[in-house]
Amino acid sequence: MFTKIIALATAVAASLSMASQAEAAALPVVNMEAVLKAAQIDPRRPDTALTPGSKDSVLAVERALAAKGLLDDQFVDGHFGTSTISAYAAYQRSLDYTGIDASGLPGPTSLRSLGDARYTVDHVVTAGAKITYHGGLMNARTKAMLVAAEGLLGRNLTVSQGSYNPGGDPTSAGTHDGGGVLDISVDGMTAATRTTVARNLRVVGFAAWVRTPSQGDWPFHIHAVALADPDQSTQAQHQSGDYYLGFNGLANHAADDGPVVTPKQTWEEFQRG
Repeated sequence: MFTKIIALATAVAASLSMASQAEAAALPVVNMEAVLKAAQIDPRRPDTALTPGSKDSVLAVERALAAKGLLDDQFVDGHFGTSTISAYAAYQRSLDYTGIDASGLPGPTSLRSLGDARYTVDHVVTAGAKITYHGGLMNARTKAMLVAAEGLLGRNLTVSQGSYNPGGDPTSAGTHDGGGVLDISVDGMTAATRTTVARNLRVVGFAAWVRTPSQGDWPFHIHAVALADPDQSTQAQHQSGDYYLGFNGLANHAADDGPVVTPKQTWEEFQRG
């Protein structure tokens, strides 16, 4: 009798597991990489165009926000614009997130929480732990990107300002408040070398520009923003979007003055080749 009870319990558990798997398979799948890309680009567009490859994932997120009363139905359109950013930030605040964690840029935990029983999440992007590398504070994802760029260059780089630096250099205008942002020293580099460094940073997934004294109150340096870093400050998000759209990431919104690299890709896309 005991053996039969065990067998019955095992069969019931297996049946419930299969039902749970079937239910999960029936849910839409949100590609986090696609959502992050749209959340960076769409708020910087002058229109409501959609970021290629992101529509279905963004729609699933917007429908979940609308179901919670955070987003008006008219904005459930696949465009992760300012209204969706604001709605997502409100959702993050409902989870008691504050500061950078409530910027409206989806992170893996909030994205999964929002999708409970509504969608599943794949292509998850995580920033990783905060660490110090070359004297600069950054997250594990940013370090991996920098190491890869150094490998392509065949040289080490010097970090003059790292990430997670609120209240730091005022000329940075908040870009370094969150994750994924570095300033690279170019002391002793020729103009050609500076360009080569910026190009290789772009290859591995940074939006990178050589900054000059004529552009602001700063010395020559390279400013690099890790595309799709989920810890970015709002200002860094805007710079990422501007990079994708062909601008220089500065307040003057001028044309991109950096080396041309195509395609413009994230760290995850670079790793996939």
